[in-house]
Amino acid sequence: MIDDRNESFPLDKHLFVSHLCDRRLGIGADGLILLRNHHDLDFRMIYFNADGREGSLCGNGGRCAVAFAYKLGMCGVTARFQATDGVHDAEVVRPDHIRLRMQPVSVVKRYEDHCILDTGSPHFCTFTSGLEEMDVYGSGRRIRYSEAYKEEGINVNFIQQEAENLFVRTYERGVENETYSCGTGVVASAICAALNDKTDKTAFRIRTLGGELSVSFRRTGPDTFDDIILEGPATFVFSGTLSK
Repeated sequence: MIDDRNESFPLDKHLFVSHLCDRRLGIGADGLILLRNHHDLDFRMIYFNADGREGSLCGNGGRCAVAFAYKLGMCGVTARFQATDGVHDAEVVRPDHIRLRMQPVSVVKRYEDHCILDTGSPHFCTFTSGLEEMDVYGSGRRIRYSEAYKEEGINVNFIQQEAENLFVRTYERGVENETYSCGTGVVASAICAALNDKTDKTAFRIRTLGGELSVSFRRTGPDTFDDIILEGPATFVFSGTLSK
């Protein structure tokens, strides 16, 4: 994440972004986020995928952006900010724990063994077993680059029921690999569980390789959901100065 309130970061330098995200030659990241001032809201969030292209919403990135904005004094314990999919409200439960309100979901495509929905980013969700040992990179890549999705790309979530909760692993477009945790992906996975009659719950604790997240929502119709909340940790790892 970069404090870009002076708007000096070059938005059109895609190779520069991908270089910064490179784990061998750059800093290393699954994506890059700029925080800029906004004329009406607390801040504006601009998100780039690791491949250097400006991306759709990153849910965990949104939570981290709020934590960073709070640290910078750009917002208080409540925040309202602009992202690519619209305006989001958030709450700083603690400086290292953020609750983010997502946009409503009103369009879902249901199939026999999977569902497709957009939670700020497009997601393919399917239930499976043996998820701990699964080749998520190989299986996810095959779906992401299949004829139906190869042009625009899609994030692929593999979901395993664990008692009353879920275990989710995600292959992310733009990163083109499995990531440790995908916020929009766990939201999509929780909604998919409700859609597929796996549970009548409207609140989930979701295990990912990167830790545990919480998702809650209100079901307003057969395929419509609002009051969608994504909640979890946002931990500062290190800080530094980037020179031109």
